Amino acid sequence: MSELQISLLAIGFVLVLAVYGYNFYLERRFRRRSRAALQIPQPDVSSPQEAEDPLAVEEMLLSQTSEPVLLHGSADACDLLSDDTDYIAMLTLKTPLGAQVLAPIWQQRFDFGKNFHACGLSTASGMWERAAADSRGSYSEFRLALQLADRFGAASEMRLSDFRDMVRMLATRLQAELEIPDVAVAGVRAAVLDDFCAQVDQLTGLNIVPGGERGFSGAQIERVAAQYGMVFLSDGAFHLLDAQGHVVFSLCNFDNTPFQRHTLQTAWISGVTLLLDVPRVERPAQRFDEMAVLARQLAMDLHAAMVDDHQIALGETGIAQIRAQIADIEQRMLARDLVPGSAQARRLFS
Repeated sequence: MSELQISLLAIGFVLVLAVYGYNFYLERRFRRRSRAALQIPQPDVSSPQEAEDPLAVEEMLLSQTSEPVLLHGSADACDLLSDDTDYIAMLTLKTPLGAQVLAPIWQQRFDFGKNFHACGLSTASGMWERAAADSRGSYSEFRLALQLADRFGAASEMRLSDFRDMVRMLATRLQAELEIPDVAVAGVRAAVLDDFCAQVDQLTGLNIVPGGERGFSGAQIERVAAQYGMVFLSDGAFHLLDAQGHVVFSLCNFDNTPFQRHTLQTAWISGVTLLLDVPRVERPAQRFDEMAVLARQLAMDLHAAMVDDHQIALGETGIAQIRAQIADIEQRMLARDLVPGSAQARRLFS
């Protein structure tokens, strides 16, 4: 075998491993989000009840922007940082400095695998505030944090070590006093947090399918979505938003294919699914009640049936069982002082 053939075989082997690893990562993420959605078969069809009007949304926002690697929100958002959720390094400076001195970390923030959060103790206000690259104030201390877990899993000890080493080099460069936790201990906390989040990470859906084989027209779906105050966003789904622009629940294509704005009017759709991202909404059990009301109303408007993922009619008993699961998740999160739908929950389940 020639040297060229050996090289080609080696390259092919590496590509196969890369594809396998990426597919494993996608499968793990999908399983975490959908493990408990609609696994309760309900063979009995309950008599339809008169539906109530869904809760109106106070304000509709067509889009949201967010910083993907820095802590969202106003100055008091720095209060979200905790040893339970973050690996936090404290730098105490000899003389106040601007946030620009953090440039080495910002340049490598994507290498750590988790969101990087930077807060500074302002010399002007005496308050902790988010420290951004373009911040104009000066700070006497910095709190630099790496999030321990999110929907992609726990922060690894290797990534935590890389972050620690970078912070140590920065502290040496700035001649700053450094307090930083033990990496091994933080790795254990990350695993514990990730395990808990995986247990309560539920995406619950109610499917609405037509009675015959024809399906729904895209125009019908667009009409009913608009009728109930849902807006179409760039992810290819319709969303009901609250006054802060956070998603309450979503109307998606039953086959998980995103709706396309330019083909929606002419498309034929086999069914739709109302989805509730349980840990990311406030009062999820109550929100599920509202979603069930809306699902019944949509089924009536579209002359369709509400079914589970096995295409079995979903009656009141099945809906009650799903609600009980959601209520249990809500109580488990509250028992851990993690409020569903809070800023803390939204950053952990992202």
